[in-house]
Amino acid sequence: MTALYVMIPIAVIVVALAIWLFFWAVDSGQYDDLDSPAHSILFDDEDPKHKGGVEEAQGQAENDRHDEEEPRG
Repeated sequence: MTALYVMIPIAVIVVALAIWLFFWAVDSGQYDDLDSPAHSILFDDEDPKHKGGVEEAQGQAENDRHDEEEPRG
């Protein structure tokens, strides 16, 4: 029974830490682009068309983020 007095606060701290880490990852942009890395492995890195497509996708992602930051009225 006394073990519960130790384990419950530790469990609460671990859950709080996990929630904090999740929100930190979301706020820092870790989940912004989930599709490009999955598609990127299908192409040759030396292909100039692939590099152009990657640069274009990065530009679109930056434009999307910029559009989200501007208030719409």
